[in-house]
Amino acid sequence: MRVEQTAWDDPDVRALTAAQQAELRARYDGGTEPGTPPSAADVAVVLVARDDDGTPVGCGALRPIGPGVAEIKRMYVVPAARGRGVSRAVLAALETAAVARGWTTVRLETGTRQPEAIGLYESAGYRAIPAFGAYVASDDPFAVFYERVLADA
Repeated sequence: MRVEQTAWDDPDVRALTAAQQAELRARYDGGTEPGTPPSAADVAVVLVARDDDGTPVGCGALRPIGPGVAEIKRMYVVPAARGRGVSRAVLAALETAAVARGWTTVRLETGTRQPEAIGLYESAGYRAIPAFGAYVASDDPFAVFYERVLADA
């Protein structure tokens, strides 16, 4: 498997993020996501994980949200590739990309109906925090928030 940088509008990324959103709507009974959806205008880093044969199996993105701070968006691994370390590889690559851009802190929003995601982030050193940014105004009862400091400012 390899993780490579690509564009937000890459067809493989679009397919992966559409699959992610469909899965989340199913898990959350059709609910919409809290906060502001990412777009090509505000996402600075987009990564796609590929199997050895080039098949896209996961993705993730970073959106700058303040001085030294980025938000992880659209972390996703296709069901057939889960349990193989894809999410850890994408997360590590996102963190490396964040540090390379001078972002010392990474934040994210996930949900209580995503125990796999919560387990991943907590095992990677993320700690629970209060809602941040656009999420503060959200009343999503399932939303939980995490942060990891990657480097000292």
